[in-house]
Order: sequence, then C-alpha cells, then structure tokens
Amino acid sequence: MSIDLNLIRTFVAIYETRSVSGAAKRLSITQPSVSYSLNRLRDLLHDPVFTRSRDGMVPTFNATQLFNTFKAALNSIDSAISATREFDPKKSERTFRLALSDLGELYFLPLLIRELQDIAPSVSLEIVQIESDLVADWLQTGYVDAVVGNLQFVGGESRKATLFSESYSCLLSASHARIGDTLTLEEFVGANHVVVAPFTGHHLVEDVLSETGLKRKIVLRVPHFTSLFSSIATTDLVLTLPTRVAEAFARDGRTKVLPLPFHIPPFEVNLYWYPHAEDSGALQWFCDSITRTLSDV
Repeated sequence: MSIDLNLIRTFVAIYETRSVSGAAKRLSITQPSVSYSLNRLRDLLHDPVFTRSRDGMVPTFNATQLFNTFKAALNSIDSAISATREFDPKKSERTFRLALSDLGELYFLPLLIRELQDIAPSVSLEIVQIESDLVADWLQTGYVDAVVGNLQFVGGESRKATLFSESYSCLLSASHARIGDTLTLEEFVGANHVVVAPFTGHHLVEDVLSETGLKRKIVLRVPHFTSLFSSIATTDLVLTLPTRVAEAFARDGRTKVLPLPFHIPPFEVNLYWYPHAEDSGALQWFCDSITRTLSDV
C-alpha cells in the first residue's frame, strides 16, 4: 500500500486541529479537498480514521497509533527541504567524498579544486579511487557522496547525469621508431601495448577487440594510468586512453595522439549519486557544482 504525501499532511492537519475546516485553512486548500483526502485515507486504511463529535473530529484508535509515525515522517521531510534551502557553501566546513579514476584525478581534480576554492573556501574534498564493482555499495551506504566516471552499470536506485561524451585515442612517443603521423590497423596490432587494470572502468577497448577477434601484443600491465606518461614518451609503448586526457598530455611535445584504426563507439562520462540524500542541500549543491564545472570540459 502506498499513501500520497498530501494525504499524510491532511491526516496530521485534521488530527492537530480536530477540524476539517481548520485543516483546510492550515493547508490553504478547500474543505471539499480535505474531505476528499479523508475519504481516500479511509479507503486505504480500512478505518474511519476520524469520527465527528461535538468536540470536533475524534481520531480512532488506529489513527492515534499512526499519528506519531506520520508526524515524524513529515518533520523529517520538512527538515530535509529546509536544509536544501539553507545550505550556505561559503560558510560550510563539510567534507565531501568523491570517487574518481586516476585519470579523473589528473584531468578533473584541478578544475574541481579551483571551483570549490572560489565558491566554498572552507569545504574539503576527499578523493577515493574508483573500483567499478564497489561503487554501487559505496553510494548506497554513503561511503562516497558521488562518483564521476564511465561505468557500464551502477545498480540499485543510483541516479546518473551525463557530463559529456568521450572517445578513445592512442598516445605514443612523438619520436616513435615505427609509427609516424598515421596509425594503420596492422601497426596497431603489431605495436607494443600497455594496458591498465579493468577495475578503473576503462575496458571498452578490450571489449571491442574481443568482439572483432583482434589481438594485440601487450607487454606491460599496470594498475594505474598515472605511472605511464613518462614511459610513453621515452619508449615504443602505445597507450589507448580517453582523447581529452591524451591531448592534454601531448601538449608538451614529447608524445603525440593518433586516432584508433578501428571504430569504437563514443562513451559517456557520468555523475552518479544516490537518491536517499537527494533532499540534502549539501549534496545537491555538490552535484550541481560538479555538473557545472565538468560538463563539456
């Protein structure tokens, strides 16, 4: 059985005013609307709920038992709404916990820190390394406030907002001995590749290669992207990674970015959060700040 929130508000108003007209006045609705809601409650609860007397609307035994629960629920909802309205990022000293991949730390974190320092100088940010098979539990339990990344599935009641669409490219030394300004499929398959552990969420390339039957020579496997960039510039290793990050690291001229010689569909970088805290003004502000800062970067 589900009961509309407005029915609960009507119930509490009648209980406290002992009057249909008093409830209507408190709720700024008409008396017929209150009577209609009361009849719906009676049908849903299979109970008269209130009976008329010379002293007004008298609650039944069941109504008396329900009142404290309904009143507490409304108070919680009203408190959440109030918190939404009253959160002040300029005064807050809250610590937010955000899950990012190591690439996210490299590319997104400078942008986020700059934004937060400008608008919320006392707010703290704690970064947790993404583990794609754990983030659903992290969000549900409140271990993290939000997650930014490319995750194929986050279960439960987690919510998602797309920040931007991204593609993959290859990053390699600008002076690579065998690959020039273009990359053929034969060169790609024959090159020495480095790959990153799949728990970071970057496994789309492996999935496409498996589906097409292509095999490449993997000479190095590492748990994180961040340890690779100096090695890429000074060896013949080829690294496949999101294009925006690849282009950012190629700006110093030591590496170059080439498109993949086969099609991989673009993927979405998303913001994930959990709805049990949607009415929190702090979380709403945090998610809005992330969206504003990282959308279409």
